[in-house]
Amino acid sequence: MQQRLLVVEDDPSVRTTIVTCLELEGYSVDAVSSTREAMERLGANSYPIVISDIYLDDRTGLDVLEAARQKDPGCSVILMSARGSMETVMAATRGGAFDYLAKPFDLDNMLDAIHRAEAARAGQEDGVEIEELPETEMIGSSPRMVEIYKTIAQAAPTDATVLIEGETGTGKELVARMIHRNSRRADQVFRPVDCASIASTLIESELFGSLRGAFTGADRDRAGVFEAAHKGTVFLDEIGEIESNFQLKLLRFLQEREIRPLGATRAKAVDVRIIAATNRDLRALVDSGKFREDLWFRLNVIRLHLPPLRERRGDIALLAQFYLAKYNATYQRDVRLTGTGVRALDEYTWPGNVRQLQHLMERLTILTPGERIDAAAVQAALASAQPDDRLVETLADAEEEQIRRVLAATGGNKSRAAKVLGIERKTLYRKLERMTP
Repeated sequence: MQQRLLVVEDDPSVRTTIVTCLELEGYSVDAVSSTREAMERLGANSYPIVISDIYLDDRTGLDVLEAARQKDPGCSVILMSARGSMETVMAATRGGAFDYLAKPFDLDNMLDAIHRAEAARAGQEDGVEIEELPETEMIGSSPRMVEIYKTIAQAAPTDATVLIEGETGTGKELVARMIHRNSRRADQVFRPVDCASIASTLIESELFGSLRGAFTGADRDRAGVFEAAHKGTVFLDEIGEIESNFQLKLLRFLQEREIRPLGATRAKAVDVRIIAATNRDLRALVDSGKFREDLWFRLNVIRLHLPPLRERRGDIALLAQFYLAKYNATYQRDVRLTGTGVRALDEYTWPGNVRQLQHLMERLTILTPGERIDAAAVQAALASAQPDDRLVETLADAEEEQIRRVLAATGGNKSRAAKVLGIERKTLYRKLERMTP
């Protein structure tokens, strides 16, 4: 026999339907029609689950919610209403309602909410205990990540140029910032530059600067990124996207550490450390003649290859807990991952890598009803970010197909498609350019 539940509903036919359904499922049910009766029942009994309409009499289901949670903070209250509004949903959420059902609803939806509430309360669904979290997002204990930490520790104190490779979303800029923070330049500026977002005609002036009159619209002298970051670190993200005509100029800078702003007749020395990153295979670009080999050698003094999240599954739970703690603090929530929730995260393949996991945990922190993130919540959140429930098997085999499906589902809207895929819009554009027609 299941546990005894409390149903609060003033409509006799709806109340009878709900009670009949629950009794057929094996539950014992106390059913009342007013808030006064509900308060009396809650005063005399403890219920693990309460199902209540919102609009009842001179008081509401929100009062029932408050009383039930005061009696038992672990009580799961499921609210129902045919007159739902933003205000009532917000009030229910703030009050700690486990779920909110809009009438009319399918009885299976009500039973699903009850089963989730039971699972959240059950012992096997207790929040996962984890070790103390690190202070930074550089999280992971897999052997490959430990090797990366060791290389960072050795390279950071030097001024050596570092090349960071890895798929989109693996944390390349995070690694670059970690290197900077542990270098002798830590108290100087760290300047990230997204090479892919700068037009090929503008990247030289952006990095090297320009003098007044150097080109149309140059109405003043302008310091470039390298000069502005003197004594600091410049992070050249998506270095594989720079055009061949600028690659030689960047090579000369790396050799001589001098810049010549557009329109200038003399070069000036600049002291900056260069960290570059790419999600492309630079060696393959060199072999195909699209990237200078001598520039690749200059960049490739220290090389770090960040593994995709699917190849470091042992780190998924710790990363998820880190972001959950972060967003609990941000949004003033107290949501916890359950054992099944962690398993659901482990079973996914994460085409968007750590960035996708971060965004998912933020969404779950905000939208999860109640205080537990279980497998159903994870799977629903993943499904809501994709055009259907089918999960990607591997990035290499499914990336093009997934992009085509998402574009079809979004009517060709590339901005929305990029959001669904968990990647930046410029990254989607580059992938589309490389896809075969």
